[in-house]
Amino acid sequence: GQRRRSRFHSKSCRRKSRASARARESERERREERERRGVETMSLCTHALRKALGSGVGAWLPMAAAAAASTSGLGASAAAAAASGAGSTASLKSGLALGAFRTSASAAVPAPQYEEANKDFKIYRWDPDNGDKPRMETYTVDLNDCGPMILDVLLKIKDEQDSSLSFRRSCREGICGSCAMNIDGSNGLACLTRIDKDTETASTVAPLPHMFVVKDLVVDMANFYSQYKSVKPWLHSEGSEKVDGKEVYQSKEDRAKLDGLYECILCACCSTSCPSYWWNSDKYLGPAVLLQAYRWIIDSRDSITDERIQQLDDAFKLYRCKTIMNC
Repeated sequence: GQRRRSRFHSKSCRRKSRASARARESERERREERERRGVETMSLCTHALRKALGSGVGAWLPMAAAAAASTSGLGASAAAAAASGAGSTASLKSGLALGAFRTSASAAVPAPQYEEANKDFKIYRWDPDNGDKPRMETYTVDLNDCGPMILDVLLKIKDEQDSSLSFRRSCREGICGSCAMNIDGSNGLACLTRIDKDTETASTVAPLPHMFVVKDLVVDMANFYSQYKSVKPWLHSEGSEKVDGKEVYQSKEDRAKLDGLYECILCACCSTSCPSYWWNSDKYLGPAVLLQAYRWIIDSRDSITDERIQQLDDAFKLYRCKTIMNC
């Protein structure tokens, strides 16, 4: 019984293999037949069109017939007129037009007209390794060949004009805060600040004001992060009553108090906009760090609220805020 099953399986495989070979051969023959008919039809149409339209079009007619037959062949009306050999000029032209219409649409669409919209960008440049003084260098960018944001301009300049330009960037979504800089006199994120479309006026891009510059648009954030660290920006829940020994309970009302506080991405745009921070950045914490300090003070789960308040009770850390509201 095992031998009979083996012989049956072998015969079945051979039958399938022969059927597959016949199918491939049949497909090859059909393909060759289509190619042969296409060549014959194209030759016949070209000859008939030359005869009907005159010898003056002999230069462009073969190209027109080939273009019309390149995808699905010439139109039926052109093929019929060419086959009869007696079609009128009008019928042949209409048949050719029909065949050409069936070709790629891109061949019939004219190339779009491109217009440049050049705009000047004055960018702060300084390299401590060169020993040169800081300067504002002008770059011209075509706005029609660039993205809509200032960060797109900087990337285009770095890629195509000056690879030595230095700046920070990461997420391109306004989340990381890396690309904070002064744009046209206002602090903002380059990835979220749109380009001024006025090509008559140059836009300026500079580092965050009153910060030590490392190179070009890169500033030293060490002091800012040190101040942020000083407010202990993490939850202290020692001794708090926990649910199942793991989670500190917080009501929806207490959680709602954190809205507008925890979203800060620490880009330092607000702090470097504050005149008080310009004058006393070594002592005054600035808007961003004070916001983060309050975020933990108001958190109902935190257990060192009194210690946090006492730490901020200083003439410089907190009370150097003169409510200028430039932040």
